[in-house]
Amino acid sequence: MIFRFKEKRLKKTSLGGMEDTYLARAAGQINWKRLLFICIGIGLFTIVYFSPDWPDAVDPKGKHFILTREGKAALGLFLWAATWWVFEVVPIGVTSITIGVVQALFLIRSAKVAFNDFMDPSVWFIIGSIVIGMVFTKVGLTKRMAYKMLIIVGERTSMIYLGCFLMTAALTLIMAHTAVAATIFPLLMAIYTLYEQDSKPTKFGKGLFMGMAFVAGAGSIITLLGAARGAVAIGFFRDITGREITFFELSYYMFPLGWLMVFLLWGFFMVFFKPEQKTIPGLRERAKMLNAGLGKITKMEILTLIIVLTSVALLGLRSFIPALTVLNKSAIILVSTVLFFLLKILTIDDLEKIPWNIVLLFGGAMSIGFCLWQTGAASWLAIEWLGLLENASVFVFIMGIAFFVMIMTNFIMNVAAIAISLPVALVIAPYLGVAPEVILFASLATAGMPFLLLVGAAPNAIAYESKQFTTGEFFTAGIPASILLMIVLGAFIKFVWPLMGMPIKVL
Repeated sequence: MIFRFKEKRLKKTSLGGMEDTYLARAAGQINWKRLLFICIGIGLFTIVYFSPDWPDAVDPKGKHFILTREGKAALGLFLWAATWWVFEVVPIGVTSITIGVVQALFLIRSAKVAFNDFMDPSVWFIIGSIVIGMVFTKVGLTKRMAYKMLIIVGERTSMIYLGCFLMTAALTLIMAHTAVAATIFPLLMAIYTLYEQDSKPTKFGKGLFMGMAFVAGAGSIITLLGAARGAVAIGFFRDITGREITFFELSYYMFPLGWLMVFLLWGFFMVFFKPEQKTIPGLRERAKMLNAGLGKITKMEILTLIIVLTSVALLGLRSFIPALTVLNKSAIILVSTVLFFLLKILTIDDLEKIPWNIVLLFGGAMSIGFCLWQTGAASWLAIEWLGLLENASVFVFIMGIAFFVMIMTNFIMNVAAIAISLPVALVIAPYLGVAPEVILFASLATAGMPFLLLVGAAPNAIAYESKQFTTGEFFTAGIPASILLMIVLGAFIKFVWPLMGMPIKVL
């Protein structure tokens, strides 16, 4: 009896895909599957690191890109981390720590540089975004928003999916998708408790939270306010081609693609994660009752809204007012964190509730991304891949670039993926008669929708905090979703964008 009780307890409190590991340990057994993937990750690094020198990559201008010892080690570490992240052999934050440790031990980069990346401003932006979500929950704004939405969409779970997805996508038009995910996450948790009291994993839960992450990416490509990658890409485009892409020009081409993906993803999750219940009987009446129980909006809620909306407004205005561009976006959003504690909206107990596992995950993602970039491994990869497309047709070349960006952005920050691949692609494009505009927009589309790994985008990792799915389940769901994205993008390149006036070939 005692043994059975312990086994059940362990299963209930386990995290994500790790429950089998803990159960096996409780029973005194070796988890061979976990051990296998631990060894595969280390083995991939060892094979790449100790392999003979790899040939240089050569760009169309004849410039050679040497893969150094550090570059090879970075590629090996890249494979090691990816294996451990996908199969979650240790907590995802611990895999990130391993990234820094290996860089220091194998002299890939200095320990100071490798671990400094864990505190990159982008990581602090994620912390600030998470804190906003925590405050919304604490003061009651999350429940207020959730109940009002449920009153509107009703009791059908398909409509709840759609309502949550539309709200997420709409918010990414005016604020960074990381902040949107952090704000929407507690709202989804409040909704889910009305569906499943025990918060145990269900198809509806998986679809709700993974769908939020996927849709946040789809919405973030529509305007420059959804993520930093757009501004970075436009900057590269201007420097290389001499042409400026305006805020509204980007939105003109991205609006139909982004919103089409939102609705297609709704259909995707209705097929692959069809809710166990078609309706939640009495949900609308229950939502009305709970909403009425909240009473009038409180001073704390109003104060929270003023702080958050001011931060969002400043972040948005940076794209339109040159004088504000000097203000760092992480500093802006962290001002709200400081104010929450100054005004005693949050306390020290709330600080301890920050999901540091997720923060470490993104620290590791930044570290491996910069490692690939600074050792030259990422440039070598880009040249090698795009070199294969040098004699391809226009359509294949564009799709090949988009595919490369999609894969890279699942492993490293999407800004880095754009910075690595876009300049090379824009240099090769004229040789094939490809218009640079289509290269830019196709790359931005796939950079915004990393559906395979949690490290691909902050909303992915934030959704993981729901404990509704494992990293393996996320990866498995991301494969058909990524295929869907490539099909839709192919249709836009072939038919839609030309009809809208985008040049595909150089005349």
